[in-house]
Amino acid sequence: MTQEEIKNILPHRNSMLLLDELYREDDTAHGVKYIRGDEWFLDGHFPDSPVVPGVILCEILAQSACVLLAGEGESGIGEDKIPMYTGLNNVKFKSPVLPGDKFETKCRITRSRPPFYFAEGQGYVGERLCVKAEFSFAVTERKF
Repeated sequence: MTQEEIKNILPHRNSMLLLDELYREDDTAHGVKYIRGDEWFLDGHFPDSPVVPGVILCEILAQSACVLLAGEGESGIGEDKIPMYTGLNNVKFKSPVLPGDKFETKCRITRSRPPFYFAEGQGYVGERLCVKAEFSFAVTERKF
């Protein structure tokens, strides 16, 4: 999926849509974010040594996992429902993500009790593991 196609699934827009590409392969979501170096989250993190903040890496993981809920009927993401982060556990940052990197995710849903979904994900640059985490979110009615 292109970024325009991703907008049909995720409510994120402008600088908060953190995926450039996304696709689903069986039960695994694969996301791609090209770190150009001019992103807002690199401004000041850190001067002369920019590193993608860990919280941004976790957000990219969560956005990637949401493709797995597209088209899931009443319990899935749609025009009137949005995913909301509810938890983040066992996060491990293994290696920094830097300008010029192609950050790729692999995420899968591990358990569901609609409207709650539990997932795990990893983020890589090439073969190098940069982050891994367990996280959860709820699919809620859009109220705004």
